[in-house]
Amino acid sequence: MPKTVAYLEAVFTVVVWGATFIATKIALQEVSPATIVWLRFAMGVVILGAAVLLRKQFAIPERSEWLYFALLGFIGVTFHQWLQANGLKTAQATTTAWIVATTPVFIALLGWLMLKEKLGWVRVGGILLAAFGVLLIVSKGSLSALFTGKEGTIGDLLVLISAPNWAIYTVLSRRELARHPAARMMFYVMLLGWLFTNIWIFGFGPGLREIHNITAKGWGAILVLGIFGSGLAYIAWYDALQALPASQLGVFLNIEPLVTTLLAALLLNEAITLLVLLGGAIIIAGIYLVNRVPRVSEKKKTA
Repeated sequence: MPKTVAYLEAVFTVVVWGATFIATKIALQEVSPATIVWLRFAMGVVILGAAVLLRKQFAIPERSEWLYFALLGFIGVTFHQWLQANGLKTAQATTTAWIVATTPVFIALLGWLMLKEKLGWVRVGGILLAAFGVLLIVSKGSLSALFTGKEGTIGDLLVLISAPNWAIYTVLSRRELARHPAARMMFYVMLLGWLFTNIWIFGFGPGLREIHNITAKGWGAILVLGIFGSGLAYIAWYDALQALPASQLGVFLNIEPLVTTLLAALLLNEAITLLVLLGGAIIIAGIYLVNRVPRVSEKKKTA
């Protein structure tokens, strides 16, 4: 694939993923998180399944792999989306996007805890810097207000939990990405994750009774989530990953919260404040420091 196409696919993906926070907020005005997630990933499963068939990558996983795919599906789809969809009931879309942007920091921490990877003072500084940026945005500039409960919501906390949860999913999924094409792996992970959401929606959720109340505006938001957010964006991202180094592609993720911030201002009337921009810049700087050190060490090894 030409690099220009890979860049376009990467930009397409982060723009879509940035818009999914807005779409979720809009859909939550009409239906519950359970209905949104169930519909979203039902569409995603169909699109990814079609992609696997068109690319002639279909294969039945080995018996030993099903349990691992189920674990990935629960962590990366069911639980992750439960956290974010419920979190967005009270958290602002802008705040959510910036918190989620810290996922690379948690991946670095997991590497230190589980794989005994060295952090070093620069990476530790980057982690602390990113954490300060998140606290600045969530607290609206008053850090002491977080401890008194005047600022921050339960939604902010749920979204914050979703960041290390996605980091765990990312680390665990690396093993299967080495064995399967990305589209095939994501299809099975999403399929099993969607099956778990059936327990959520039919077991202790609203069932399907909310669907007939969805307006055209609500369906538009859900279609963005399902067709684009859970289908086409995943395909485009992993296509780009085959043509670009992971470190280079990861830089594009910094665009995602910026897209959310702009769209939230346009569609949800969330204010773009100097504090949000400052906190966002601090987060990006922290993530840069966390990701920069391994690349520098790799250059030294090859020198």
